Amino acid sequence: MFSYDLRHDKLTVRLDGELDHSMAARVRGELDRLIDDARVRRLVFDVSGLRFMDSSGIGLIIGRYKRVSRRGGSVAVTGQDRRIDRLFQMSGVYQVVERI
Repeated sequence: MFSYDLRHDKLTVRLDGELDHSMAARVRGELDRLIDDARVRRLVFDVSGLRFMDSSGIGLIIGRYKRVSRRGGSVAVTGQDRRIDRLFQMSGVYQVVERI
């Protein structure tokens, strides 16, 4: 599923397993609650634990980008393997989300 670490203004979210429609739906509400904390200015998705991601995962990341960026915050992804990196490139995620 996912775990998180909030330090100062940075929320790091580690996603594990398969980020498909079912997992995205379960994660979205709790993640939005965490993001809505006014302290969060930087959101980092650690995807190193993902074995699979589909368009629902991209939607989850882009949707959280929209929420955070409205407050002047930023979003990044880290830990992507070759497959997920290619998915991010092809879908345009890197046009709005930083790759670290």
